[in-house]
Amino acid sequence: MTENQTATILWDIPIQTDKEIKSNRPDMSMSIPTERNTSLKIIEKLSKYKDLEIEIEKTWEMKTTTVPVIIGAFALVKKRTETYIGKIPGNIRITGLQEIVLLGTAGILRRTLSIK
Repeated sequence: MTENQTATILWDIPIQTDKEIKSNRPDMSMSIPTERNTSLKIIEKLSKYKDLEIEIEKTWEMKTTTVPVIIGAFALVKKRTETYIGKIPGNIRITGLQEIVLLGTAGILRRTLSIK
């Protein structure tokens, strides 16, 4: 959990709601989709947590937002990514995220190519 005066970011913490919600534990999972799958990943994250957003808003009367930050395996960034990142408190730079993704992709390639 991270918070400041205007926002609280929750991840990997189950959230209690009046109604049972299947996806009640927001994640910050790191996956490296192919460039073609980045749009599908954005839709997947937004739909996965929609019920949880609704329940939190009803139960605690507070605004919630799911922020999907999806970057492709070769650091492709969709047009709306900058808008999503802007919703996260702090000084997050897309170039820093792209560097993390490229290092992750390089690690996967190294492991894969070294398999005999």
